[in-house]
Amino acid sequence: MSTPIYPGLLLRNHYLIVRQLGHGGFGRTYLAKDQYRFDELCVLKEFAPQVHGSYGLKKSEELFEREAQTLYRLNHSQIPQFRELFREKIDSQGYLFVVQDYVEGFNYRDLLHQRQQQKTTFQEAEVIQLMQQLLPVLTYIHERGVIHRDISPDNIIQRQSDGLPVLIDFGGVKQIQAKIDSEVSPHNSYGTPATRLGKVGYAPDEQMRLGVIYPHSDLYALAATVLVLLTGQEPQYLINSQDLTWNFQKVNISPQLAAILKKMLSPQPGNRYPTAQAVLRALAALQPTVQPITQPPPHLAATAPVIATQPPLSVQPGVTAPMATVQTQSQQSQPTVTGSNLPTQTLSFWKTILLVGTTMVVMGMGGWLAGNWWVNQNSQDKVDNITDLTETQRQQNIADLQDKLEINSTFFNNLVNEEFYRQYPEKAGQRLTDNPADEIWRQRWYLVAEDLLNKLEELSASSRKKLGQFSRTDINEWKKEVNELNLSSQALYDLSDAQFFYGFPDYPREQDILNLSMGQVWQAITADQLQQLKGQKTLEQVQFRFQTTSKTIQATLQPGTGKAYIANLKSGQSLKVSLRSPYDSTLLSIYTPISGRSLLEDSRITDWSGVTNDSGYYEFVVVSNTDKIVEYELTIKAE
Repeated sequence: MSTPIYPGLLLRNHYLIVRQLGHGGFGRTYLAKDQYRFDELCVLKEFAPQVHGSYGLKKSEELFEREAQTLYRLNHSQIPQFRELFREKIDSQGYLFVVQDYVEGFNYRDLLHQRQQQKTTFQEAEVIQLMQQLLPVLTYIHERGVIHRDISPDNIIQRQSDGLPVLIDFGGVKQIQAKIDSEVSPHNSYGTPATRLGKVGYAPDEQMRLGVIYPHSDLYALAATVLVLLTGQEPQYLINSQDLTWNFQKVNISPQLAAILKKMLSPQPGNRYPTAQAVLRALAALQPTVQPITQPPPHLAATAPVIATQPPLSVQPGVTAPMATVQTQSQQSQPTVTGSNLPTQTLSFWKTILLVGTTMVVMGMGGWLAGNWWVNQNSQDKVDNITDLTETQRQQNIADLQDKLEINSTFFNNLVNEEFYRQYPEKAGQRLTDNPADEIWRQRWYLVAEDLLNKLEELSASSRKKLGQFSRTDINEWKKEVNELNLSSQALYDLSDAQFFYGFPDYPREQDILNLSMGQVWQAITADQLQQLKGQKTLEQVQFRFQTTSKTIQATLQPGTGKAYIANLKSGQSLKVSLRSPYDSTLLSIYTPISGRSLLEDSRITDWSGVTNDSGYYEFVVVSNTDKIVEYELTIKAE
């Protein structure tokens, strides 16, 4: 891929680059000012396909031009207009760009994300209205032989100016790599056709497996999107993988709307509505009860994703700052999962320690006030120490590290914004601007981004790449894999908790973050912890020597780490466990062979004795509860 283009660069004596919006497998996308249109904002998509050889490159450019020409002919108020295609040479390197309208607003993924923070989702009347506003757009493109292929909450923006949904990321560019792979090499290295596009769960089975698409493929994806907005759950949680039917028992809607969505989501293509007009006719009898949202509610504006590492819109060249507006039409097309609802056993993730809880009740208000003052004072001190860097330099430093770590830009934007407003709740309902009064807040926003990148750098490369995409499938697979090690998922989660709360100590343990971006960080940590266990780095089997019934283990824990031990015991044995370590420096858990049954759980109790009721592997998990190196001694005695 070509090197990134930096803010302030003027292309074709025409387009002034404001900032990079995102990047994917086909190149980067930039926000620019069109100097021929009084600095009107537009989007430049750089085309840099991942192909090898001159023939593949030439073919990809031909297809890119053909696809851009097709989309250029689309002229609908709810579709970003393609403006032009041009080539540019920068530092002896050739670039190919397509220019299209910029849409300011919030995409439905982020709108849902913010509602979930308020413990709610979209209502039936709202999704009916969304469908009625979007189906005419689908009718328009389908009548012209264009199929979107990639409808999802990420690719629908609620336009700020009028509240109407705008359909973005048509996949015109995204289709090219598949076409190239198909034409240049009919089968990829795995021996399967390379023409399949769409998001898993949103695209119908025939599109994902066979690459076969129809107009009703878009209708299927629209219905899947509606169910996600209604439930707050991703398709993989709602669809039966065996027969590909959707579970409507989890959806609180009227039977009439359910019947329409079921028909749109039929596993058999012939049983679906053939056209968008047919769906509109079916919806005609359903009366929405809400009006279009022309501005996001205050709580959405307060937590609207800030585009990480990007400057605001109304800045002078070379000045950068974050802002709370979603520019999703250029972001990567990877599936995004903002969180997963873990099974009941994972409530161990939110274990509340009685002593801490009691202290918080007594000192809660005073602690909040003092903590808030300290955060503001500490942030001010940090800001004072980085005044030698311009905002452009800070923005570029963050962008460079994000690229280096290969973290999904959409996910990272949401995470930074989520953490910023959590740390500074006084900014709720406000948006960062380029005004001098907001300078201190922009600097604090950068501090949040930099701190998060430093912490995410500790994750493995594979887990960083998957941030934003962890799902129920991963969680279920982790349970199977850890069970094969004769460990329970509770033991795995104990190790994950230790690392997470060491990295983010000010997160309340009782707060449910599984539907937040931060929940993805916890799942990435869990994936890494599983690999540590499988590599026997944090797992040890206790073997009693011949004619002995006791084993003492001496070990050291770094901050944020833990160790799991397993011992194969029989029912009716007398078991004594003793943990010796500095006061309050460790937590001890003991789990029985019966799933979900614990003898101790994240306990400060250091001694336990009793009779075993079950035969099998008992688990003993010791985790650090301090920011210092801990030496401990664990004795397990079974008679």
